[in-house]
Amino acid sequence: MPVHIRDMGIDDCEAVATVRVRGWQHAYAGLMPSSYLDAMSIEEDAAKRRAFLTRGGRRVTNVVAERDGEVVGWGCCGPSRDEDATAGICELYAIYVLPEQMSTGVGRALMAELTERATADGFPEMRLWVLKENDRARSFYEKAGFTPDGAEEPFEVDGVAVPEVRYVRTLSA
Repeated sequence: MPVHIRDMGIDDCEAVATVRVRGWQHAYAGLMPSSYLDAMSIEEDAAKRRAFLTRGGRRVTNVVAERDGEVVGWGCCGPSRDEDATAGICELYAIYVLPEQMSTGVGRALMAELTERATADGFPEMRLWVLKENDRARSFYEKAGFTPDGAEEPFEVDGVAVPEVRYVRTLSA
């Protein structure tokens, strides 16, 4: 079944929260404390998404992936939040796919759309942060043309260290 990528709207917040929470619970099982993952709330996440979209402000691109009219993935990018980033550097904030849709092309379609939009917006480079131990995600990003640049950042969840590494990709003009 084909994947359709479109802009995220306010009516997508519940579906996106479902994708994000289920994505975290699947992708980070064994990498983060299960107590933290089990406590994640789709309702709370949806409320945060609604507030963010309503507030507006930052130049953030949010897109959803649909299959047969159902939201099965979500991704977003915008200006880098890194302290060492110069103006004009893009950051891939997130790409999540429903666990049952993994390895079906949804993530690749989201990545292609987000990098295309970032390029069209004039960003010369895209960065992202990924858990150091998340081999599956790291492989996905490497296949998409990203490479680690040596930067690492401590990250802690419920008292457990889950360090992140940064990946970068040059975007074509």
